Amino acid sequence: MVNRQGKTRLPKYYMPLDDSAKHKVHRLVVNRDSKFTNFVEFHVQKITYRHYAGLCFSMCDDVTDNELVYLECIHLFVEILDHFFSNVCELDLVSNFHKAAGLACL
Repeated sequence: MVNRQGKTRLPKYYMPLDDSAKHKVHRLVVNRDSKFTNFVEFHVQKITYRHYAGLCFSMCDDVTDNELVYLECIHLFVEILDHFFSNVCELDLVSNFHKAAGLACL
């Protein structure tokens, strides 16, 4: 999850990714026009992303996986955050990082 300024909030990586690759993913996702789909190819993976207010939630998945499942997972996670924090905003995630990270592990 990143904000519009490029600050990463609540990162979770399952494989090593250098800073330049993270920056490329951020630029691909944030600067993409809203008339395009929420899926973009990146190297041999696919990035599935969704914008909510000032935050962008993204997941990297295999090209053979179903993108809509990942899009639903992102939406479900945002709904859980919204229910837990009562209208979640970026400040909630920053000030209650340990709670949000615990929800991300579920």
